[in-house]
Amino acid sequence: MSEPATVDPFASNRFDLIRLLLAAGVFAFDAIALGEVSPFGPLERGLALVAEMSVQGFFIVSGALVAGSLARASSLADYAGKRLRRLWPAYAVIILIPAAISFALTQDRGGALSYVLANLSFLNFLEPGLPGLFEENRFTEVNGALWTLKIEVMFYLVLPLILFVLTRLRGLWWLGILVLYAFGETWAAVLPRALEGSLGLELARQLPGQLAYFAVGIALWRLEPVLRRRWLTCAVLGALLLGASLTDPVLAPLRALGLAGVIAGAAFAPGPALSPARFGDISYGVYITHFPILQAMVAAGLTSKLGAAGFIGAGALVVIAASLALWHLVEKPALRPSSHYRLAASEAKR
Repeated sequence: MSEPATVDPFASNRFDLIRLLLAAGVFAFDAIALGEVSPFGPLERGLALVAEMSVQGFFIVSGALVAGSLARASSLADYAGKRLRRLWPAYAVIILIPAAISFALTQDRGGALSYVLANLSFLNFLEPGLPGLFEENRFTEVNGALWTLKIEVMFYLVLPLILFVLTRLRGLWWLGILVLYAFGETWAAVLPRALEGSLGLELARQLPGQLAYFAVGIALWRLEPVLRRRWLTCAVLGALLLGASLTDPVLAPLRALGLAGVIAGAAFAPGPALSPARFGDISYGVYITHFPILQAMVAAGLTSKLGAAGFIGAGALVVIAASLALWHLVEKPALRPSSHYRLAASEAKR
């Protein structure tokens, strides 16, 4: 198979909509969990699975889009600059705002500084909380959704090496993808058994354990022309594999393939793009702002005052407003005019 074109093969798709829906899946679970709407109940457990698959879906989409971004980049510096502009400015704002609030409330300079340094370095697990913020909530983390950003950054760093090796493999390109997939699934399965307690589970969900999702994302980028023609087959097979992966732990390694098929079918099915980017590309904003906003609402006692439906509805409105502000004031200005995200938002307005 020839190398993919240097133009953006995903210029016409529904990935922007898919990313927003995935972010909404994570929001739904966190709203239920943080608001203690159904503690440890079937609703919370069901939405926990939805959130888990939403995060894994993000990794698949990221694998496809970022592999394409690297292929189109003029150099590694160009690629790094694009990734930095997309990820870091909004992320920094989300770290600095609660740190400033914490310092204003407590005057604890050391606590705020430790939080800022750890989290700006994507080492969120070192300082997940801030003095004076959310200490009485069910969960005390300021932004428990940010653990995936560390994994994203690690993937960005290793992707040039991955694509270099895959290119050198030539006819064995797909064997390389299979090795990445198998390594990721093996890591995720072995670590919880090899290490006792929560450490094994925590390490299992870090980058090696998520590598299968990024690998199938890279495969989506490679197969894009075929997937557009075979979108229905992808969707049906993906749904079957995804369903099978949920029936028995032995079949869990099929989930990445199943999710990739469902995502490809949804992205490439004929019809309008249904892009939500007309008013701004807010999927990233929804993902990184929703947790601290919900935490603040819980701390203010709004769960009991508004009721479950009111709390979730009001939270959604505030998160959307914050995400729009973040897009227009921080994210969009930081991007180059040629950025896919700016172009997608402009195209959606036509």
